[in-house]
Amino acid sequence: GEHFDDFLQNGLGLPRYDRVSLPGGPACLAGHQEASLEERGVVDELRFLVEVHKLKRVVLVAHQGCAFYASRLGLKEPRLELVQRADLVRAAAYVQRVTGLDQIEGYFLRLVDGKARFVGVEV
Repeated sequence: GEHFDDFLQNGLGLPRYDRVSLPGGPACLAGHQEASLEERGVVDELRFLVEVHKLKRVVLVAHQGCAFYASRLGLKEPRLELVQRADLVRAAAYVQRVTGLDQIEGYFLRLVDGKARFVGVEV
């Protein structure tokens, strides 16, 4: 969580934010049957946060070597990262549909020489 908080606060300049974190991250919003139970809860939570906190922006983050993709979806590199990146695009479209927000961003986190690097993914 520390890398994410630093990125959100310092990298994106978000002084305050609501963070929803779950195994697989955007996978539950990308149409995977293995994440269908989580999907409804996350959608309800997103709608609630957008309405009550008047959110204008959603930031989706996937990370290198995600155990959800490896264990639940049975993926291995390099396909694992390719699916994660595609899921960021699918999840962004889904978030836009269910919340009406247009400002949705996607990022992929990888560790390079022990340092966190967030790379933008066009969604």
